[in-house]
Amino acid sequence: VQLQASGGGLVQAGGSLTLSCAASGRTFSSNSMGWFRQAPGKEREFVAAITWAGTTLYTNSVRGRFSISRDNAKNTVNLQMNSLKPEDTAVYYCAAGRLSRRSDDYDDWGQGTQVTVSS
Repeated sequence: VQLQASGGGLVQAGGSLTLSCAASGRTFSSNSMGWFRQAPGKEREFVAAITWAGTTLYTNSVRGRFSISRDNAKNTVNLQMNSLKPEDTAVYYCAAGRLSRRSDDYDDWGQGTQVTVSS
């Protein structure tokens, strides 16, 4: 699966952004899709994931603020991010694999999109 992430940008704390990931290649709907992020000087961390059927998984720090969704007909997965905090600043990556918090369980990765939250 080839993945193309978009939607990043600069936003003030408390604001919102929606990230999108467009997939192409082998069957998209059979994969779980995840979002990870990596801040400068830190390891890549799990953010959220969703199965083809819509089961979701979130890391605690974003639960209630972020919402992941997917449209299997359009081969897209979105991450709606609300109430953004400066600590959400990172490069965000979408990935395809099996539902997991572990990056090793995802086989295909997009190129990343920068999210910067100013205080």
